[in-house]
Amino acid sequence: MTFLSQEIASQPSTWSAAGDLRVSGLPLPGERVAVIGCGTSYYMAQAYAALRESAGQGETDAWPASELPAGRRYDRVLALTRSGTTTEVLAALSRVSGVPTVALTADPATPIATAAGSVVALDFADERSVVQTRFATTALVLLRAHLGEDVGGLASAASSALTEPLVPVLVSAAQFTFLGTGWTVGLANEAALKLREAAQAWTESYYAMEYRHGPISIAAPGRVVWVFGEPPAGLAAEVAATGAHVETWAGDPLADLVRVHRLAEHLATARGLDPDHPRNLDRSVVLSG
Repeated sequence: MTFLSQEIASQPSTWSAAGDLRVSGLPLPGERVAVIGCGTSYYMAQAYAALRESAGQGETDAWPASELPAGRRYDRVLALTRSGTTTEVLAALSRVSGVPTVALTADPATPIATAAGSVVALDFADERSVVQTRFATTALVLLRAHLGEDVGGLASAASSALTEPLVPVLVSAAQFTFLGTGWTVGLANEAALKLREAAQAWTESYYAMEYRHGPISIAAPGRVVWVFGEPPAGLAAEVAATGAHVETWAGDPLADLVRVHRLAEHLATARGLDPDHPRNLDRSVVLSG
């Protein structure tokens, strides 16, 4: 059994634990906030930023840590970093002055402890696999709870996602495109990354309505278009007409991401790959110089 499979299966319990946490230092209603991260953490930042704005809690920008604009005014900067050692995150925080900074991390005994003004530790969601699953989703559950969402049913939704069979069309597909709207665009981006890094699959991701403007040209039999949340009107029929399989799920979109996690691990092992140690990747990107 891989570490990845164990960590995927643990998400109902880590989500439940996150929903019960009461932490300080996270963005307050009305603040103008920048959320930074790299890779998976950046995509969770995208999801959170859209959720926070839609909840009316203030302007929220998501940035790759390397692209945080110099001189743009924010009331708080939130960093997402599993390892607490990622070079770009530490560098971005070092350039922030005059505003509170807070980091969500799985390992507070790292340089992030001094780089950020305060730290929220989710050490119970740390991982041994290079491929991130439970830390990222657990962090987003915590942030959703902090926005005032009722997250009490999410653990149960994750449990359902863990037991639903993977249908043959998903296991045999030659290509995957993930689509989202609003906050689920971040989930779509993350889903594409998971299959790409764990299973070396051909994946793409788009805003759902943008998919019509060119990318739909690659839809064909044997390929999958996976939509997080309700598809925009007419889109599913247009994709089905190409012969591609349209995958949707009635549960919470974050729980739907758990199904992608399972598919990534399944495809990786079926292809003889090690999903705990994907090619060319490490737990943290630490750049020299």
